Amino acid sequence: MADNLFEGLPPPSHHEHQHEQQEEKEKGEQKQQPFSLKSSSNTHRESSPKPILKSALKRPKPSESIPEPEVPGTAPEKRLRFKTTMDASETQVIEAMQKIASHIKSPTKFPKASKLAIQLIQAGSVKPGTSDHFFAILEAAMSSATSCNDPSVQGDYHALFSAAQDAAEILNKKQRNLLTAWTLRAVVANDLFTDDSFVFSKMASKLKDTISTLPIATEDDDVEEAAILKEEGHETEVTNASGDSQKEQVPDEEKKKDESDPFGLDALIPSAGKKDDRAKGKKDATVKNKKEDEEETKTFLKLQREALITCLEIAARRYKTAWCQTVIDILVKHAFDNVARFTSKQRVAIEKLWASVREQQIRRKQGKSVSGKLDVNAFEWLQQKYASEKISIRHSVGASGERHAEQWLG
Repeated sequence: MADNLFEGLPPPSHHEHQHEQQEEKEKGEQKQQPFSLKSSSNTHRESSPKPILKSALKRPKPSESIPEPEVPGTAPEKRLRFKTTMDASETQVIEAMQKIASHIKSPTKFPKASKLAIQLIQAGSVKPGTSDHFFAILEAAMSSATSCNDPSVQGDYHALFSAAQDAAEILNKKQRNLLTAWTLRAVVANDLFTDDSFVFSKMASKLKDTISTLPIATEDDDVEEAAILKEEGHETEVTNASGDSQKEQVPDEEKKKDESDPFGLDALIPSAGKKDDRAKGKKDATVKNKKEDEEETKTFLKLQREALITCLEIAARRYKTAWCQTVIDILVKHAFDNVARFTSKQRVAIEKLWASVREQQIRRKQGKSVSGKLDVNAFEWLQQKYASEKISIRHSVGASGERHAEQWLG
């Protein structure tokens, strides 16, 4: 039994060689898997659950998608976009404009109603489909020509009609003309109440430019003005009389038609005069359009002239303010030089304004104020000073070359 103890076993050299190969295999596997577990103790430690970090609980940020380059010849893909605000429908905008127009006539409700109208302009709700309703707001606001210069609502009128300039392109020609005339009352006239000399001078120059663009008034304008003044209280009687006369004439015309065509066959017989009737209808339409345009321009000029007279009167009231006097002198003098561009009644008003301004000018130059000095403004004082000043060729001071002048010039 002792002889056969190692029977069936490989030789020792072969066993050692196999053991070495097995160790080399294990080392190769460890190199391929560097994070593999080496021992049972290590596996026991690493298999235990690790504590969860707070950073792991945070929601991962979405990765920003890099836009792919567009391939030439392919149509761009449509992207979905979601609106964050709900746009009001056209019917809702129209209903809101109608409510504003009904409340804006009241002076107590005007500030709130005007702010709502400005919000509609800023939101872009004034469109071709809603322009007529928006113009109805402006028309209701200017139903009284003098209310826009009330001190309690001056700022609100100024803000509304300044914002309305952004929607002027959507309005038609007639509406734009009326808006221009109303802007003179609501914006320019209210700016003349300012305490800023720059704004006052700017508005005065704008008035001068507007006066220069007016056409010269004709005799027809004077006749129409006189007729309007006379017929203001008799329009209703004239319309009633004309309506009665039309009612009496209509039955006579029907009787004549019945006698000439008792069986109504003229409408069935083709006549060569239909073409002439069509051409005549086109001519009548063109003539009608021309008359409407002429009436629109006359109405616009009338409102514009009246607004200019209002602005001149407001400016003349501020003549007691020292820094306004020179600007008012130039403005009223310009209106007096262009008095032919106004109607007869307006010419009388401008002449009176110029006479009062001229009289106050003379008083300021000749009269004495409380301080004992001549009551003149800075421009007139400098004008009087340098009118008699002698200029020297050799020096930039007076011809006398006094010493205090040299000291002042350094």
